Amino acid sequence: MAGHIQDRWFKTETGPDGKPHRVKTDRHGTGKRYRARYTAPDGAEKSQSYPDRQKRQAEQWLANIEADMSRGQYIDPAAAKTTFQEFADRWLASQTSDPNTQASMKSQLRLHAFPLIGARPLGSFQPSHIREFVGALETSGMSGSYARVIFSNVRAVLSAAVDDGHLPRNPCAAQTVRPPAIGAKRVVPWRLERVLAVRAALTERYRATVDVGAGCGLRQGEILGLAVDALDFESGTVHVTQQLKLSLSKPVFAPPKGGTLRDVPLPEPVADALRAHMKRFPPVEITLPWMKVGGPPVTKRLIFTSTSDSIVWRGMLNEDYWKPALAAAGVIPVRRRGESHASAREHGMHALRHFYASVLLDAGESIKAVSEYLGHSDPGLTLRVYAHLMPDSRHRARKAIGDLFKPQDQQG
Repeated sequence: MAGHIQDRWFKTETGPDGKPHRVKTDRHGTGKRYRARYTAPDGAEKSQSYPDRQKRQAEQWLANIEADMSRGQYIDPAAAKTTFQEFADRWLASQTSDPNTQASMKSQLRLHAFPLIGARPLGSFQPSHIREFVGALETSGMSGSYARVIFSNVRAVLSAAVDDGHLPRNPCAAQTVRPPAIGAKRVVPWRLERVLAVRAALTERYRATVDVGAGCGLRQGEILGLAVDALDFESGTVHVTQQLKLSLSKPVFAPPKGGTLRDVPLPEPVADALRAHMKRFPPVEITLPWMKVGGPPVTKRLIFTSTSDSIVWRGMLNEDYWKPALAAAGVIPVRRRGESHASAREHGMHALRHFYASVLLDAGESIKAVSEYLGHSDPGLTLRVYAHLMPDSRHRARKAIGDLFKPQDQQG
């Protein structure tokens, strides 16, 4: 058995006869009688006290400690008492990743995880607690995709807690735990008529952003961060190597989402639109930190800039140019005097990526190729989002089998 049991009410002394005798201590009858003590793997002594008549429980506790040590599953009881919120706060403070990502994760945990599981000690987590947490997320009214982001954050915190020895296994990884369900809402891509109408309604300075979004599938941050050296007109290629984003509300250059660099075909009409745009609005050299505020400075000749030859702020573009163009094209209601434009989340510039994907799939392009062009890290993600846009195989199957069994005199 690991360690030993100390009886604080009695001690052994050598009597006048030279034999050991059990005598009462000064603490006899007061406080907890038994103290179970053992030496942890790190060499520190650990203990837990038990009242009178609970020596058997103390022995069982030590036996469990010994079994955990032999299985390599020992957890420091003090560490196991650390709450989820205490550990998450310390873990977030120690991260060296993108500060913007850290701030976003901290906000999501504070708003949606801490109120539900923040006070729970790490050592007490069971899969049932995570199932209850997932259920609360699913009934909160938030979107399924956002609920999955929060679940992923919680899972990351608990994985770090396992690595640091605060609990033996991650309850989020249990077979009975499922991530929040994603709703069955399908992407409905714009038709070409709408793309052209919004393009025509945009001010000339930002009109070519539609060509790049709908013709190359770039994200908004990648469009606004598009530099001259990313365009290879000779080979008809766009090298997507960076985006313009905010880090703690400050603009920076950074790799594309997920860090996935990619080459995208540059159709000739899009190339022509970009040539005309650069002739009308010459590119401007912009110097920004790389990845985060205080990062190494990087200078790029940006294709899309503001009227003051500075970066294009996403919020300004969306509110002052994109939404008015949507209204002019009949996508959202025209704004009334003194009011703001209607919400247009599903009609943001991301709709151009959906259009791009739908055109490629309708033309018979493979999911793998579409995934690479979109910059998805997993073709499975592309398939889940766009599978319903792929050409219907049932018609092709009927035609192929029908042709095969068609009478000889009707073939050819």
